[in-house]
Amino acid sequence: MLLILTQPLDAHADRVQEDLRRRGAPVVRLDTAEFPAQAEVSLAYDARGRARYTLRRGADEVDLRDVTAVWDRRPRDPVPPAAIADGPARDYLVAACRTFLQDAWNALPCLWVPARRPVVMRAQLKASQLALAGALGFTLPPTLVSNSPADVLDFYRRHEGQIVSKVVGFPAVEADGTTFGRYTEAVAPRDVGYAPAIRACPMIFQAYVPKQVEVRVTVVGTEVFAAEIHSQATNRTRVDWRRYDHFGTPYRRHDLPPALARRCRRLVQRLGLHFGAVDLALTPDGRYVFFEINPNGQYLWIEHATGLPISAAVGDLLLSGTHRAGIRSPGAGAAPAFPAA
Repeated sequence: MLLILTQPLDAHADRVQEDLRRRGAPVVRLDTAEFPAQAEVSLAYDARGRARYTLRRGADEVDLRDVTAVWDRRPRDPVPPAAIADGPARDYLVAACRTFLQDAWNALPCLWVPARRPVVMRAQLKASQLALAGALGFTLPPTLVSNSPADVLDFYRRHEGQIVSKVVGFPAVEADGTTFGRYTEAVAPRDVGYAPAIRACPMIFQAYVPKQVEVRVTVVGTEVFAAEIHSQATNRTRVDWRRYDHFGTPYRRHDLPPALARRCRRLVQRLGLHFGAVDLALTPDGRYVFFEINPNGQYLWIEHATGLPISAAVGDLLLSGTHRAGIRSPGAGAAPAFPAA
């Protein structure tokens, strides 16, 4: 049995779930926001440590010991019952339920895609990604991660003002029902006057990389899918293709050099992941430059535009858990240290 943890409006999960059901695979999909108000989870152990793990929603009951693979796609925080209106009490319940679910999921000895939560959280750390990518032989853009105004100004001068800035953590926050995000931005001369503000919040600064095209490499297990994003075809996407101009930006399959494909696969493996979306730039002079890896990146728009069978590969990967039932995935229970290159 396969377990998909995600929210109701998730086209990626819809696509893979439909494919798995066509193949006859039993699939359970859970929105973790249903817990605890609409879902129950019980972990029971007898005197000899034999366990029983149960998920109930209404009249449906699932023996979680039958789960052979989990796709930790887009889970949401637990939502307490509406009757609990006190702010501090609700905050406590959210934290307690989040901890309990993490404990429950960690108890399942099965394949996790992209990986168990502690592994994913560590793999998202941008500076650590750059260090590992450099050790594996990727070309990196000159980079500074800092909250030092003096260091930022020195970096700006050394690169003659041709630098970009990025956030160090998650790019979006919610406030009053509105989501705020920040793209990669070119640092303009007027921004330099606000350099002292950097002391309050560290950021990532990188030398601007000229681009022929950008390359999105999606690694699923041992399979590698590469697509080129012609981000320079429109002003909107020149600095950050996530500003999406679907009508002005061509997307095509990309013939990734075999050695680079192996390096991307190795990066995902060394991070303890089974899935990863690697962002590269191909420069006008033919160099591939590494930007970052997203351990749970989106890919469906690439699949639609290029026909790359990424969803089918995700389904294959999840089904492979039936052949390794009882085997804990890399990093089970703890985030691994990155091995030496």
